[in-house]
Amino acid sequence: MEDYSLVGALIVGLMGAGHCIGMCGGLVGALSANLPKQQTGNALVNQLGYLLSYNSGRILSYTAAGALVGASTSALGLMFNADIYLLVLRVFAGVMMIITGLYIAQIWAGVVQIERAGKWLWRFISPIANRFIPIKNHSHAFIAGGLWGWLPCGLVYSMLTWSVAAGNAVDGALIMLAFGVGTLPALLSAGIAASSFSRLVQKKAVRMISGLALIAFGIQTLYVAIGQLS
Repeated sequence: MEDYSLVGALIVGLMGAGHCIGMCGGLVGALSANLPKQQTGNALVNQLGYLLSYNSGRILSYTAAGALVGASTSALGLMFNADIYLLVLRVFAGVMMIITGLYIAQIWAGVVQIERAGKWLWRFISPIANRFIPIKNHSHAFIAGGLWGWLPCGLVYSMLTWSVAAGNAVDGALIMLAFGVGTLPALLSAGIAASSFSRLVQKKAVRMISGLALIAFGIQTLYVAIGQLS
């Protein structure tokens, strides 16, 4: 796996703040508003502890999903010609990097259409996740985060396609871990009602530069794949 795949995944997480807050910000805000009452100590520290527990569960679910899809493609690789298989995965990864970059740069939002693919699974997970609301303790917050991490999200599913292209469980997990860490500032800020970071990443220039960087990663990946054809 190229190092820039992890860098790209981190950028997607950071620059996808608007989408993350739109998808999960309301949920995080609701969780924060219904936390157990703090009897002693600093209330902000208490709230941050719950938010970290919730987001740790969420990021763990992303990482597990990345490992799962990466392992599945690794198994499929044993059934096909390895060189051709890796070439196809490289092309796939390049295309998805470009599509995600177009979304981050606010040029084309086609990536959000991928969310439709996960709605059927969410119908089964949602009733279980709702049992952990309101949050009663840190364990509840962690489990709730792990379950809500499967909420249908175009960016998450787009990143999972990168994990597919990674071709193995470890790299697939690392891509999703990097993406999850990238989303952390936005969702922590949503939980503690701090909007400075969100305003920064929503600036047109910042989104354009980040999106173009992802597109460049994708073009580089396609260039290498095409070079392997000759």
